Amino acid sequence: MKTKKHILVTGGAGFIGSHLVERLLDEGKTIVVIDDFSTGSRENLRLPGKNSRLKIVRSKISQCAGLPELAANAEFIFHLAATVGVELVVKSALHVLEASFNETQILLRAASGNSTPLLLTSTSEVYGKSAKLEFGEDDDLLIGPPGQSRWSYACSKLTDEFLALAYAREKKLPVTIARLFNTVGPRQTGRYGMVLPRFIAAAEKNEPLKVFGDGAQSRCFCLVHDVVEALVRLQDCPKARGEIFNIGGTEEVSILELARLVVATLGSKSKIELIPYDQAYAPGFDDMRRRRPLVEKLEHFVKFKPQTPLREIIRLTAQQVWPTIKH
Repeated sequence: MKTKKHILVTGGAGFIGSHLVERLLDEGKTIVVIDDFSTGSRENLRLPGKNSRLKIVRSKISQCAGLPELAANAEFIFHLAATVGVELVVKSALHVLEASFNETQILLRAASGNSTPLLLTSTSEVYGKSAKLEFGEDDDLLIGPPGQSRWSYACSKLTDEFLALAYAREKKLPVTIARLFNTVGPRQTGRYGMVLPRFIAAAEKNEPLKVFGDGAQSRCFCLVHDVVEALVRLQDCPKARGEIFNIGGTEEVSILELARLVVATLGSKSKIELIPYDQAYAPGFDDMRRRRPLVEKLEHFVKFKPQTPLREIIRLTAQQVWPTIKH
């Protein structure tokens, strides 16, 4: 059998994926990225792309002819390829459902050939409409009705989780699942409805910050570098195989207060406007009122808990700064 020499990252040209690639290259790893650049960008890999230890394969997972060999020769696989953003999900539910299951299934099958360890990134969206104050990995999940395409992403990622854990049980594939909560930072675009970069872009131009709904819905934001740190630590933790982990910040803020913080942090003259959901999305759009993760399991397994303060996250994102995270 050939010596395993690289780490395979699907979706490596995306917002989170590109930061992960940089981190792994800094550690001296050889990386192979598979990305079709549908939502990712080659610009995200502009600097890493100059590194001889990085190979970029522009392709869908399902269309990558060399996938079996790339998976077999990998020491680890990070599966980050996915549709991103509520706005894009609502408009392209069919693509979301078909692509997610198909691409993940093909990758898991390739990984199982040589039992290559794999980390699947999932999402806090799988918690659905649960009214719990904090979400734990073993909680029951409450997904909205199929008539609302907004929930198609949650269902697609939950199906990915079931599929990955089935491979773990029946094929003995070493799988770890990471449920990512709202991740923000440099390189994130507001193109697909991401709230913080959208607010920052408006504030920098002194344009109105548009808050959808009543603004009382709350979220916990996590700096992308903290997320990457958690992902790398999970990679290095054999005891995490077969487990599900929340990764996210725990500083809760309403979206209306987030808008105010962005205006204050940037010294902007922007006003804040409340936009009804039926004007922002299709009629009947449903949203999660709260989304706060329990992260004690992550801290227990890998001795890490994301803690970058929200004001610092806003500042770093606005300035497109890449901080040095202590490993």
